[in-house]
Amino acid sequence: MGYTVTIDKFEGPLDLLLALIKEQDVDIFDINIADITSQYLNYISQMESLDLNIDSEYLVMAADLIELKSKELLPQEVTEEIEEDDPKAMLINRLLEYQKYKEASYNFKELETMRSQLFSKAPSLLAEFKDDTLKITEDISLDDLIKAFANFKARKIMEQPLKTVVTKKEYSVHKRSQEIMRRLATKPELDFDELFEVFAKDYIVVTFLSILDLAKKGQIEIKQNHNLDKITLRAKECNL
Repeated sequence: MGYTVTIDKFEGPLDLLLALIKEQDVDIFDINIADITSQYLNYISQMESLDLNIDSEYLVMAADLIELKSKELLPQEVTEEIEEDDPKAMLINRLLEYQKYKEASYNFKELETMRSQLFSKAPSLLAEFKDDTLKITEDISLDDLIKAFANFKARKIMEQPLKTVVTKKEYSVHKRSQEIMRRLATKPELDFDELFEVFAKDYIVVTFLSILDLAKKGQIEIKQNHNLDKITLRAKECNL
């Protein structure tokens, strides 16, 4: 059998052995030590004939294969007395471990190639999108409202009955804002929670946005007497 010797084709002796096994089209567990040793030595011999520098690890593997081959030629009783471990099984385990690492390196290489085809946008300054016009009151921040909103949702989930009837109804910020102002016209002060009579996602979101919109326009003021106290809403006198 002839071999084509390619410089730097293999990454080590185990890589060369896997290539020879693949050429034989046999399973790693079914390798014939005598055949694989002869092919390996033939490859090394061709490298030497071409005056190629052979790494010591290739020569060490050649010595190991020759030793393994010689032990297989001995009667089984003698080899069992020499050592308990099966040298062929140890070689097969080394080949299997190397094959796993090699397959993993191929996967990483494919991921690297895929990533090289992706281009990320450089970070942008978001200052232009910042809205400094939304000032609620000196003692209430947007974070306070969001926390109150989260606490309200948590309580409603706990209070929700086991069986509920879901109905579909459309809401708008403009319409909901008008409803809130009408309620404030009849009741000077409302608790934050009082405005969420319906526990439906779209209704809750629209109500929360309406409160923010009314505060931004200066139509209502939002108060909290002490930290963690309930939040109340009042209509400003100019809007009554």
